[in-house]
Amino acid sequence: MTLVLPIDPEANRLLIRDPLALLIGMVLDQQVPMEKAFSSPYVLVERLGHDLDARELAEYDPEALVAIFARPPALHRFPKAMAARVQEVCRVLVERYDGDAAHLWAGLEDGRELLKRITALPGFGRQKAQIFIALLGKRFEVRPPGWREAAGDYGDPDAHRSVADVTDAQSLRLVREYKQQMKAVKAGAGGG
Repeated sequence: MTLVLPIDPEANRLLIRDPLALLIGMVLDQQVPMEKAFSSPYVLVERLGHDLDARELAEYDPEALVAIFARPPALHRFPKAMAARVQEVCRVLVERYDGDAAHLWAGLEDGRELLKRITALPGFGRQKAQIFIALLGKRFEVRPPGWREAAGDYGDPDAHRSVADVTDAQSLRLVREYKQQMKAVKAGAGGG
């Protein structure tokens, strides 16, 4: 299995072949539709004029990177904050993983170690990290022992909770319904 999102086929292919693009898509996957988040790495490649490079992004002039993110259509509804977050994540990749996003999930002993590595990234709380572990396991065959447990409920093979579960239009609809149900539950719990 692989990732099949309802986005430009070239954007999907980039996510499949470039671990940094996939990671950046996950970084951007908050407060925007998942299609926007995961197509933005492709738009970033187009704007840069070449493939993504963690070292380049880590060292990029922050204001210039914000300008790239903010150019219409913006890569995210919060271009300044997300440009900074992408840059922070790329700096961690350079410092700890030789600038290679795939090294983040290489040479693991188990799923707990993967969870620890991902939650150490800027902007990755436990839930976001678990979604990314599920995405790696379900769609990219990154499956260290215990990966499903590390992914929590997102690791459930029959789940329709996140981007990790999107394989076609039907599964996307089920994920959207689940997210709407969760928003309604949160609104009900907070609205009392």
